[in-house]
Amino acid sequence: MESTADVPLVKPSRPLSVKETTVIAFENVAYSYSGSELLADVSLRLAPGSFHFLTGPSGSGKSTFLKLAYAELRPTTGRVTLFDRDVTTLSRDDVARTRRRIGIVHQDCRFLDHMTLAANMALPFTVSDRESDPKELDELLGWVGLSHLSGALPPQLSGGERQRAALARAVIVDPDVILADEPTGNVDWEMSLKILTLLVELNRMGKTIVVATHDLNLIRQAKAQVQTRVLRIAKHRVQLAGADL
Repeated sequence: MESTADVPLVKPSRPLSVKETTVIAFENVAYSYSGSELLADVSLRLAPGSFHFLTGPSGSGKSTFLKLAYAELRPTTGRVTLFDRDVTTLSRDDVARTRRRIGIVHQDCRFLDHMTLAANMALPFTVSDRESDPKELDELLGWVGLSHLSGALPPQLSGGERQRAALARAVIVDPDVILADEPTGNVDWEMSLKILTLLVELNRMGKTIVVATHDLNLIRQAKAQVQTRVLRIAKHRVQLAGADL
């Protein structure tokens, strides 16, 4: 198990600036796999700077919801808008440009194992045709407590280190929205709290945060630190959970 020493926190330097009143909206959205309905009649709006948790049993559609929210999938019926633009009207280039405003933390922490951590962190700059800034990379690695591992290869990282690296990579191009799929699913409680602290910091900077999780204790801990809303998937629908969590 990795050390539980305190993670130094250095906030990214670029403030958020969002003009939209809604960053992500679902209007009567349904999604089906092979004719089997997974999500149905989903309507919601996520405001800039909001913090939402998404809960539900395994297989209920949490990952699918997130994929709809960053245009990896398109709804079977209904309408999804990202930054006030209907995803069905977006070209492939439009989708790529829109995703630059969305940081994604995948459940399986995808890295290129033959490249160092620092090189993996710089990949979003390559994708967005921007030149990476070594100082910015160093600051971000320091923010998640991984400066000493910048030259390490991904297989050398522990589960908690990989999760923090994934979060840092997701925010390196200063997105407006962070979508995280079970970011604490493979780490112990102390590391879960450190990852939560990073997410709370990002939210206080004005980022919109959506975290898919089955960990109700993590949600309760977040509620003690920042204003959050909890969305629950039940019977194919996404409902606002009560205050009993």
